[in-house]
Amino acid sequence: MHIIADILLKGESQTVEFKASFSDEVIITLVAFSNTKGGTVYIGVLDNGKIKGVDIGKETVAQWMNEIKSKTVPAIVPNMDIFVADAKTIVTLTVVEYPVKPLSMKGRYYKREGNANHLMSTFEISNLSLQTRQVSWDSYLYNGATVDDLDIEKVHQFIRKVNEAGRFSLPGGYIEALDKLGMLQNAVPTNAAMVLFSKKDLHYNVHIGRFKTPSLIVADKMISGNLYNVVDEAMQTIIGHLKFAFEINIRNANTQRTEIPEYPLDALRELLLNAIVHRDYQSPTDVQIKIFDNGISFFNPSGLYGDITEEDLKTDNYRASTRNKQIAEAFYLTKDIEKYGSGFIRIRKEIEHYPTMRFNYRDAGYGFFAEFSYVQQKITSKDPEKTVEKTVEKTVEKTVEKTVEKILNLIKENSKITQDDLVEKTGLTRRGVEWNLTSLKKQGILTRVGGRKSGFWQVNEKD
Repeated sequence: MHIIADILLKGESQTVEFKASFSDEVIITLVAFSNTKGGTVYIGVLDNGKIKGVDIGKETVAQWMNEIKSKTVPAIVPNMDIFVADAKTIVTLTVVEYPVKPLSMKGRYYKREGNANHLMSTFEISNLSLQTRQVSWDSYLYNGATVDDLDIEKVHQFIRKVNEAGRFSLPGGYIEALDKLGMLQNAVPTNAAMVLFSKKDLHYNVHIGRFKTPSLIVADKMISGNLYNVVDEAMQTIIGHLKFAFEINIRNANTQRTEIPEYPLDALRELLLNAIVHRDYQSPTDVQIKIFDNGISFFNPSGLYGDITEEDLKTDNYRASTRNKQIAEAFYLTKDIEKYGSGFIRIRKEIEHYPTMRFNYRDAGYGFFAEFSYVQQKITSKDPEKTVEKTVEKTVEKTVEKTVEKILNLIKENSKITQDDLVEKTGLTRRGVEWNLTSLKKQGILTRVGGRKSGFWQVNEKD
């Protein structure tokens, strides 16, 4: 009973739900648990964790089980336990993550996010089904396409690039080569083959913008076409908007000039490839890249895939799942990407040589955000000495302090100030404002009172 008491005290979570009585809402939660990571519904418990109790007769539990089975596809059969606490009865229904997903309740599909159930979109249902069956969207045949829809010269360029990379050997004939990679079945190309080599533009766009402020765009470009061309053109466009420092070295009467890019170019290419290779190609949303004076962000229209989490990405031993297996394999065979799941490791190593560079990212379910930002631009190729490192650290600290102070002063002036107003007045990106507000709330310096539209900010005076 101590375990039950601890759970009731902690409240609802990703794997715990309280229900005062049995209803369709219980079944919806069991479906959401089964489609996510499993969990337990406590029947006879109020939302606040107080025990209300539930009356059960001889046939009650059997009736509940039959109702759950009849309303779910595939049929759910939860584990059931009965407890008595404070002379009141609690019934628990527990399910594990179902191996074949997604499950539905009366034809509707749900997933668990935090402590709430969410109705799944068509894209989420499709992706979860493909993931469960360990197949990917890009391996399916492209509806209505034939081999004549492929740009044969692009395929031959790909074959040459693969053979030069040396990771795999492809025959010279494009039909045989695509057959060998599973991208052609009975002369019908897969989705991957079309995305990579289609003659016509399928409009899987990469949208790049140069911003002076979050609301002032000074340059804008939409890039689409074959993926290899998109990667090259997008990278050239990004580089065209970057600042470069120049370091002059004189050795033995020879002058050498070293260009130092604003960001490590290999790290930018990793984020670009990550967005293109792992995007959800069933989503109508574009890959979006925003370039600011001291920051650059990448938005990929797809959340993290499989069981990987943001915390996993911070380690050097996470195991990645691949949303688009054939597309990922193509870029791997041409050595555009290295070992699967190693991209973020390489990014962290690249930015080690940029003392004030920050790398932030977050999964929003509908998309993945990644962002580089810095306080001082790197102007030397030499590794900074300890004294320089200390100076940089102090500069960063002072900049952060000034930013926090500015945010708090703006809130003190107007407790109902919006995040858009904070973005405009501070010059931060929206994610920068969100990060600072979250940090201040965690420190107890800032409290949000009321809802998003009618609420206000409260500054708690602390040292």
